[in-house]
Amino acid sequence: MIILWIHWFLEQIRCWGVAGLMEVYRQGRVAIANAPGTGVADDKVIYAYVPKMIKYYLDQDPIIPNAPTYLCWLSEDQEYVLNNLDKLVVKAANESGGYGMLIGTQSTPEQRAEFTAKIKANPRNYIAQETLALSRVPTITEGEISGCHVDLRPYILYGKEIYVHPGGLTRVALRRGSLVVNSSQGGGTKDTWVLTNNPSSQSQQAR
Repeated sequence: MIILWIHWFLEQIRCWGVAGLMEVYRQGRVAIANAPGTGVADDKVIYAYVPKMIKYYLDQDPIIPNAPTYLCWLSEDQEYVLNNLDKLVVKAANESGGYGMLIGTQSTPEQRAEFTAKIKANPRNYIAQETLALSRVPTITEGEISGCHVDLRPYILYGKEIYVHPGGLTRVALRRGSLVVNSSQGGGTKDTWVLTNNPSSQSQQAR
């Protein structure tokens, strides 16, 4: 009863969102995209376990491999990360928007020393990944056309069936030479063109 009262009280004093939404959601009368609880997947540590999840729940191997990921609280992984900071991308597990990140190939000795101290102080909060060679596309920046790095974020809708939506969000690093595509770090977006929803017909046309 106390928990329900606290929940009701917090709903009354909220200054943003839709008052009473959580109560209606609890009753099953409304569906919420990115519903409460899905944020657990934002913990970047989860990423390292995705291949094992696929194997455990589906008894399948991933079709697309993960980027090699190192968990800094594991002593062997931490040793490798600290010895290769100039080659790796280090991310804070619970940060978002490109914050708390070190791009080793573009870092200074001072920045690497700073992250060495952070990792040793709180290894659970850090992962590291191999630096990927992101695709580049022509982009107008500072009045010139240059090749900027991009990534594609697809959208997968989960309901009675799982549906992978064609296309997705193409993010672009607008700072020349940058690998960080997050909008909070100066990134932007580009149009994503879906030429066909029938890949087999496209391959036949290409022949």
